[in-house]
Amino acid sequence: MRTSVIKATAASSMVAAAVLALAAAPAGAARVGHAPSHRSFIGRLHTISTVASAVPASGPAAGDQNPYGVAVIPRSTGDLVRGDVLVSNFNNAANQQGTGSSIVEISPSGQQHVFAIVPAPTATPAVGLTTALVALRNGDVIVGSLPAPGGAAAAMTAGALTILNADGEVIRTVTAADINGPWDMTAVDGGRLATLFVTNVLNGTVAAAGAVVNDGTVARITLAFGRDGTDPEVIANRVIATGFGEHTDPNALVVGPTGVGLGDDDVLYVADANGNRIAAIPNARFRRSVLGGGGITVSTDPALNDPLGLVIAPNGDIVTANGADGNVVETTPFGRTVAVDTLVPNGGGDLFGLAVAPGRSGLYFVDDAGSGPSQNSLDLAR
Repeated sequence: MRTSVIKATAASSMVAAAVLALAAAPAGAARVGHAPSHRSFIGRLHTISTVASAVPASGPAAGDQNPYGVAVIPRSTGDLVRGDVLVSNFNNAANQQGTGSSIVEISPSGQQHVFAIVPAPTATPAVGLTTALVALRNGDVIVGSLPAPGGAAAAMTAGALTILNADGEVIRTVTAADINGPWDMTAVDGGRLATLFVTNVLNGTVAAAGAVVNDGTVARITLAFGRDGTDPEVIANRVIATGFGEHTDPNALVVGPTGVGLGDDDVLYVADANGNRIAAIPNARFRRSVLGGGGITVSTDPALNDPLGLVIAPNGDIVTANGADGNVVETTPFGRTVAVDTLVPNGGGDLFGLAVAPGRSGLYFVDDAGSGPSQNSLDLAR
């Protein structure tokens, strides 16, 4: 997940203007923008290896599976080791969606242990840790949940954002009307302040019983951290975009706006799984008005096939993981597809969260299904 302070530049303003221009372009015109030529990020990734299983082997959450979120630890503190990768699990050992409660920590060499088990609220006997997972420089880890007791879509509840310290202990649970099925998240880590961008997929979804409703949202939440180590406080929150399609699904449980990544131009990019597109929200950190209509369409390239995980590549491109075919797609901020690669052959249902490896050396991804040693694992393309 991207966790750096973003600084606007004159060049980035040009990119933001290009995104706005795409909004006025006819359908299918997003790919004709003239972006500077450059080497693609995923085009130089040639080998794929399994780092480790994401399934806890023992303890209260033994057997948790269906890994979703991926976050690289930026600094060593407490039980966290710089360069290790955190992975959140959405399913329990019985493979019921929306019931997983474990976050595992995996080293680049493949050592794995349980970092934390997030307790379920008394009123909702399930957790369901989603792709919404970030690790901050101060050692706090924030994870989203979408509980589905019994793995049933009709039983899904709003969930929360849970903040854990570097020892895996829960220090705060954040709930609000704006947090309704937090599905993915990215962060701008400013040290004493952190800004979270969270996609939400449960705004009217359960009641629609499978019909598409265009009420998916992106919320911006600002956390403040005291100098004396006091627990973080929410000092601001607002919805900055709405109108994303979302619906329940017998296989995926729920489909809606998923991956998010903040570009250097202060444009937030969103993987719109329901619409098979990439959307943009300009001026994301400072926006005071709500952008409707599911944001501004950047690309509807046919290569986008149920885009879920999303990360901003080192070259500024948008990398998305397809949930329907096991491919990863690289798109420029101008909407041009520059590379498509297969991470998991015939990998429908396998991909979700993404993270750039330290040193820009590769791409971490979770393989939610697969076969053999790669099943429910953290993998690395490099």
